[in-house]
Amino acid sequence: MDAELFPREPTVIAPGAVHLPGHLDDARQRRLLAACRDWSRGPAGLRTVRTPGGGVMSVRQVCLGWHWFPYGYARTVVDGDGAPVKPFPGWLGEWARQAVAAAAAPRDGGGADAGIGPVPDAAAFDVALVNFYPDGARMGMHRDSDERSPAPVVSFSLGDACVFRFGTTAGRSRPWTDTELRSGDSFVFGGPARLAYHGVPRTAPGTGPPGLELSGRVNVTVRVSGLAG
Repeated sequence: MDAELFPREPTVIAPGAVHLPGHLDDARQRRLLAACRDWSRGPAGLRTVRTPGGGVMSVRQVCLGWHWFPYGYARTVVDGDGAPVKPFPGWLGEWARQAVAAAAAPRDGGGADAGIGPVPDAAAFDVALVNFYPDGARMGMHRDSDERSPAPVVSFSLGDACVFRFGTTAGRSRPWTDTELRSGDSFVFGGPARLAYHGVPRTAPGTGPPGLELSGRVNVTVRVSGLAG
């Protein structure tokens, strides 16, 4: 039996955290992937991230709008080639706004509120982190706490499916909820979940849509930095 005969519905994973299955259609997945490939080229292209303790992340990354490094933001790739960060595109801010609006919409047949909070204007979104997961890559439990805005974070997935582990604000340990994110899915978290710990313990190599022609997983997280300048 084809499991897709049973549509995956938007799901509130925790107060303020919503999974939006299939939020990006095929055309928007192709557009976003083409943009990611362009952004990955140097200067200020795809880089390996090193932690202050000397560790090396298995996920490679490129940033838009503001350059993230452990643990702050800059306008240049301070831990790489030193080039100015690539600009943040307005259309990506609009996609993020749409995702937050979809996540915040009442559901469950009534006025249930996901608890995400106000929907930011598209122009408020000004930073994106593009993460590339080759086979075997993972992301440890962490929280997105370097921004100065409480606005929701929006995550878009492309390529291979993954296990997305969403915990609490109390720490990296249990309790947590594991959700499968597939190509085209979005995940939005804000409100009481904005500083929750989350991570990707594993991906599922070879599960991406063949037509996308992507080996591995790409994740684009879009944020409101709250930074001046």
